Amino acid sequence: MTITAEQRRARILDLVRELGTLRVVELAERIGLAAVTVRRDVAALADAGLVHRSHGVVSLPVTETAAAGPIGRNWAIGMLVPTVGSYFDEIIDGARSAADAAGARLLLGISAYESSDDRAQVDQLLDAGADGLLLTPNWKPGSHPENSTWIEDLRVPAVLVERRAAPDSPFAELDSVGSDHHHGVLMALRQLSSLGHDSVLLAAREDSWTAYQVRAGYEEATRLLGLDLHPIVDIHSGGDMEPVATQIAEAVAGGVRAVLVHNDQSAIQLVPLLRARGLRVPDDLALISYDDVFAALAAPPLTAVAPPKRAVGSAALELLLNRLGSGHDLPVHHVELMPELKIRTSCGSADR
Repeated sequence: MTITAEQRRARILDLVRELGTLRVVELAERIGLAAVTVRRDVAALADAGLVHRSHGVVSLPVTETAAAGPIGRNWAIGMLVPTVGSYFDEIIDGARSAADAAGARLLLGISAYESSDDRAQVDQLLDAGADGLLLTPNWKPGSHPENSTWIEDLRVPAVLVERRAAPDSPFAELDSVGSDHHHGVLMALRQLSSLGHDSVLLAAREDSWTAYQVRAGYEEATRLLGLDLHPIVDIHSGGDMEPVATQIAEAVAGGVRAVLVHNDQSAIQLVPLLRARGLRVPDDLALISYDDVFAALAAPPLTAVAPPKRAVGSAALELLLNRLGSGHDLPVHHVELMPELKIRTSCGSADR
């Protein structure tokens, strides 16, 4: 028996009101019609203001959603991260707290810093029923995300977390929430400059998105503050900090008295290696760490740039829930949160 367009659309409305957010393909399966037909009906309903649609997802208008209860109720949110431990633990914790407060459920996928794993992990999250995604894809620092074209085909809304697509990227229209690492570096160098340093060395990793942002921020901050720009001391992923300590000691012999180190683990390893070379922190060398995960536990405690990790996770989760509730009526958000500078012992004082 053939049903009319009005009957189809009434059935779509009934299902969305009963079950909440649904994908178009799920609607088609439940109604027993071709997805292309349902997609046209959803478009007509959206034009009439009866539903919202975004990235293949259909939901109630925000007014009906608000009347139905908390915005996150019964939604499952998939979260893709490149690792657990250290930095991302706090981001996950922020997202989990926001999800709990909203009545949503967080599902975690870990892609182990291998871009080839991203899609498999996301597919697993979608199969588990994720209605939206928080994505930290394994993009190579400074490069176009060529291995992430699958993101364009996602059937649910997604928010980038601690990632920002280039303006000419097909992913520039995605929502994103992250830390303003450029400003974090500027805060560190401004503090050292206020202590009388006109020359600051950067020792940094080169294998992560944050490391790339710190490196770019260093060049920008030295220019803005009128500081001497030095070649960056590379910290390789193998973990051997002896060559790094040697290069820093050579820079000190050349007149440098301050260093910014990315990240905490590297900075903590450096302190005794520098001491073995006759350099004490902060007496002979002011040191600031970047990340502030373990910096307060060092001996001496390290002054550190602290990206707002928990706040990033919370803000990303809340933005995604707003996207699920508001659909295409919500403009694309590119949110950058400001780090803090936690002053401790290792950067010394103006009267050193």
